[in-house]
Amino acid sequence: MTKTVPYTGSEKDVLHASLDRHRDVVLWKLAGLDDEQVRRPMTPTGTNLLGLVKHLAAVEYGWFCATFGRETEDLWFDPYTDDMTVAPDETTEQILALHARARAAADRAIAETDLDATGTSWNGTTVSMRWVLVHMLEDVLRHAGHMDILRELIDGATGSHPAS
Repeated sequence: MTKTVPYTGSEKDVLHASLDRHRDVVLWKLAGLDDEQVRRPMTPTGTNLLGLVKHLAAVEYGWFCATFGRETEDLWFDPYTDDMTVAPDETTEQILALHARARAAADRAIAETDLDATGTSWNGTTVSMRWVLVHMLEDVLRHAGHMDILRELIDGATGSHPAS
């Protein structure tokens, strides 16, 4: 079921609900596909559905946790060079579990950090939680759009959100 973004409420609640809604869409784009389909390179650069989920997991940890000095897990890949590549020994279940853990850790960071609190990003820039929420919403939306196209190319399925 599609989550509804509140029409009223705090800025943080609206941003977080919108992010959460589109995180669900990202996962929905894999629904019903087999392992070969989620790994299938669909562009000349090798972009595939599972690689986009892996990337989003890495950036959830990076932006929401590392930026604000929160604990992250040690990743088995380099998040700056290998986050969109799915190695043959990486399983779909492994990447989906990573995404779930990163999302949960990010949700804790969002809940426990004020919008105006600042942290230091991977490139040394001081950013607020508000900026990170907006940035991550942009990133998830961008990649969800990529996933819309990839999914349509794989099996013809279309739609921006699951039917309610």
